[in-house]
Amino acid sequence: MKVLQSLSVPRLAVSVLALSAGLAWSTAYAEAPADAAKAHIEAVAAGQVDAITAAYGADAVLEWVGGPLDGRYATMDAIKAAWTKFAKANGPLKADIEHMQEAANPKGATVTADVVFKGKSTVPVRYVLTYRDGKLVDEIWQIDPKLAAKPASY
Repeated sequence: MKVLQSLSVPRLAVSVLALSAGLAWSTAYAEAPADAAKAHIEAVAAGQVDAITAAYGADAVLEWVGGPLDGRYATMDAIKAAWTKFAKANGPLKADIEHMQEAANPKGATVTADVVFKGKSTVPVRYVLTYRDGKLVDEIWQIDPKLAAKPASY
């Protein structure tokens, strides 16, 4: 209580606003966007279609650039169908994630990463995931052959 008494009204207002902004951020992002992206990538590798699609917001878009599933998927049914085809064609995979970066502000967050999925086949992907209000709203899955040619970094 003494801390509150020692703050002037303007400083108290600024402190309350800062605390409110922090709470709004933590409420919107119960999970850090980079952690959400990692979980999403791991669900893709495991072929867990329900877990993959649970991450999306209502009007999400998946842009698949290159490979047999090349196209734009702009409805939840279309997104789920694409991931179902991918999971059936590839089986369980191991995801090697490199260069993951997160950029965030109060309006949303973008996570980028280079991912090489390995299993029945090798699928090298440049990933860009955009989150708003804690949900995945835009996903770019860019097949990037040069990633498969890179030696593993251990």
